[in-house]
Amino acid sequence: MRVCTIGDLTLDVVVRLAAPLAAGGDTDAEILLAPGGQAANVAAWAAALGADARFVGKRGDDRAGRMAIEGLAEHGVDVVGPVAERNGIICSLVSADGERTMASDRGAAADLRPDELEAGWVDDCDHLFVSGYALMREPARSAATRAAELARGNGAAVSVDLASWSGIRDVGVSEFRAAVVALAPDVVFANEDEERIVGGMLPDVTWILKRGAAGAWFDGDERAALPVDEVVDTTGAGDALAAGWIVGGPDLALEAAARCVSKLGAMP
Repeated sequence: MRVCTIGDLTLDVVVRLAAPLAAGGDTDAEILLAPGGQAANVAAWAAALGADARFVGKRGDDRAGRMAIEGLAEHGVDVVGPVAERNGIICSLVSADGERTMASDRGAAADLRPDELEAGWVDDCDHLFVSGYALMREPARSAATRAAELARGNGAAVSVDLASWSGIRDVGVSEFRAAVVALAPDVVFANEDEERIVGGMLPDVTWILKRGAAGAWFDGDERAALPVDEVVDTTGAGDALAAGWIVGGPDLALEAAARCVSKLGAMP
């Protein structure tokens, strides 16, 4: 199958702390520089799990952008979309128990315009995944909605991940929920905080709730998380789960999430 994703491609700086930050001092850490961004992560995992994968998005022609594009292409992902001056960079702080907090500068990703889309980027896909970050402001919101219309017109399923409870709060719950409704997805991925803040589940849509160490809820099918030797980093685990479900359903989704948390960074 061919999976297309639309949203953000960033350069991730993942910092796994050995201890809590020492204010005004130094803290030992393991640091990884790698491509990231929700849409890019889903594309990379889809490719790793056997699909043809294409990322659609606006990215920068600066050093960060070139590093991110090269890294994503190395995962076997076709990268398309317009180029601007400045790419997004995300710093992910990971505590010793694997929990992460992100500081995000999304750069050019939110500036993708509908008139910059080419139909050929999405009209041959079987599934279009839309990052919720793309719905948080214009013009990317309209571009994502247009991409969904093009993909659906050729028979593709469309999914969206709600992405960030704090982002939804900052945008405004009513505005964000209206954007999701306008997208008319077949599938919504969310964690419990995102589902709660957006005001509950939309009707007639398949919902998949990501519950971290508790596993996942696949539209009524409750599954436990697979055991792992050590939770190294939860960054991107939800993206891996989404890709696994798109490619192969709940079993592959849980397998991909377990693989992701067992290593540093969001990509395979």
